[in-house]
Amino acid sequence: MLDDLELLRRGVFGPGITVGPGGPVSVHLPAAIAEQAASAGAVEIVDPEGVPLARLAATGETVHDGCLEVEAEPAWLSSPSPRTFERYYTDPRPGEVSADQVAVIVDRTITTEDLLEIAANAGHRPLAFLVLAGPTLAAHSTGVTLIRSALSGAARIGRGDVVAIPLDRRATRAKRDQVLAAYSGGELLELSPRHTAEARHGLVLFFTGLSGSGKSTVARSVRDAIVEDGARSVTLLDGDLVRRHLSAGLGFSAADRETNIRRIGWVGAEISRHGGVAICSPIAPFASTRDAVRDMVTEAGGDFLLIHISTPLAECERRDRKGLYAKARRGEIPEFTGISSPYEDPTDADLAIDTTGISVEAAVEQVLDLLRSRGHLTSEEVLEWAI
Repeated sequence: MLDDLELLRRGVFGPGITVGPGGPVSVHLPAAIAEQAASAGAVEIVDPEGVPLARLAATGETVHDGCLEVEAEPAWLSSPSPRTFERYYTDPRPGEVSADQVAVIVDRTITTEDLLEIAANAGHRPLAFLVLAGPTLAAHSTGVTLIRSALSGAARIGRGDVVAIPLDRRATRAKRDQVLAAYSGGELLELSPRHTAEARHGLVLFFTGLSGSGKSTVARSVRDAIVEDGARSVTLLDGDLVRRHLSAGLGFSAADRETNIRRIGWVGAEISRHGGVAICSPIAPFASTRDAVRDMVTEAGGDFLLIHISTPLAECERRDRKGLYAKARRGEIPEFTGISSPYEDPTDADLAIDTTGISVEAAVEQVLDLLRSRGHLTSEEVLEWAI
């Protein structure tokens, strides 16, 4: 969000471009501050050091559990606190960029093989290294490593400007293309994929789904597959286990359930910050809460993969091993997800699995295939495993 604001302020996002689902800036305010912001008429967005960056009018649509979706034009207040390598973060200068320039997109560390490829493609043309450095205001930012790599590459090749762009390397293709077009004037050169241990970032694998959908079973089995292989450090943050330890004392009110999921997200983000894999499997019924966890992980420099265990309600209720649905139908459990409280199906899931009629092994293999395709496991890893 903070990087998007900077790009908006630098003129990268033009008129009519939205930052978030609404426009031009969309912010989700949790219930704890929504009422206060609405009363004040505005909300300020601050950087991690508390420096106010922008003010938004706090008008918008109240959604579930008293939360507020704010969509407004920002009033700019000040610039963010200086970052490491701040001098390389510059405004786009389209009129000053040669149409003959070759711009190298740096979204991972540069290898010797990359430099040979860059030199062969660029020839004697002007050269620039465009570093996708977001999230830029997070501690231990991956962007710092990438900027350092680009500077080293420019020095080794003997030329080339380095430009740091506050854009996450995992941004959507459309967003990425738009931002890169603002900073480049000629040919864009993407680094060829290379499978290296260094390329493996920390990961939060976040399972969501109704009670009884099979998410905990699949999550545990994925954990077992990775642990048995021994290739990566992995931690399971199962909903029931977290309730007994990290969230002991919390009840099941809407506010307490939100707090529980955010605690899971924060711990998962810290695990990803240090290169580990965190597997989480709460119900997490609301898109806004899942988005908040995604933001925590992204700001920590980790990858976030959302797995929707999309088993239908009827099948979940048929299984009902704990008898929870029966109690909810009798009114003995208030605000039970799927019965008396809504579940918002994800529209942004990286993978959806309906466990009706398929084996646990088949579901797990779908998840492992996703991890391999995203570079979190190599194709040689986790070839055989047992539950």
